[in-house]
Amino acid sequence: MPFTTLGRIAGGRRFLLAIAAVASLAAPTVARAQGAQARLTPQLDSVRAGLDKYQDPMVAVANGYLSTVACIEFPKPFSEGPLNVVAGGMGVHFINMSTVGPTLDPTKPQVLIYEPQGDKLVLVAAEWFMPMAAAGSTHPKVFGQELNGPMEGHPPIMPAELHHYDLHVWLWKQNPAGVYSPTNPAVKCGKGQYSFAGDPPKMVHSHN
Repeated sequence: MPFTTLGRIAGGRRFLLAIAAVASLAAPTVARAQGAQARLTPQLDSVRAGLDKYQDPMVAVANGYLSTVACIEFPKPFSEGPLNVVAGGMGVHFINMSTVGPTLDPTKPQVLIYEPQGDKLVLVAAEWFMPMAAAGSTHPKVFGQELNGPMEGHPPIMPAELHHYDLHVWLWKQNPAGVYSPTNPAVKCGKGQYSFAGDPPKMVHSHN
């Protein structure tokens, strides 16, 4: 899907926030994140190996992943319908708009997720993301899992009117809530200027 088309779906160009802070936040790191997820399936282990180069966030930027700057946490658990979310963090999302569209490639996540650790950003998860408008009447799947949603967008990193599906996969950091949990109790954003305690995502109960 062309970027301009998605931009209209998302309510304009507000979807991408300023990325000027990337250079100051993202000190390169090539070491595998500590606490790497144990007992991944062979497919997920292969996907992780293919994405290991993005442990250096500047490599991610060079390959089209742009930071949304904010580190997102959900301090309270919540559930709505099939969505059950434990209290925990997500991290800083880097999105690659060239991968967003009506199909999902298991080897090419739309989003990479980093946890701030001191003066570094450490790769902890990947996310497969599809706008509701791109999915049409089909509920998207990847790795045999249905994506969560449809749900509204998550301010401040995307406009609420961007209804979408997403699936977080914790490939590098152990998640006691499970490899496909939206949040990770072990991820912390700290008290930085760009840390945000998020409100629960609102589910979309009918297709427009």
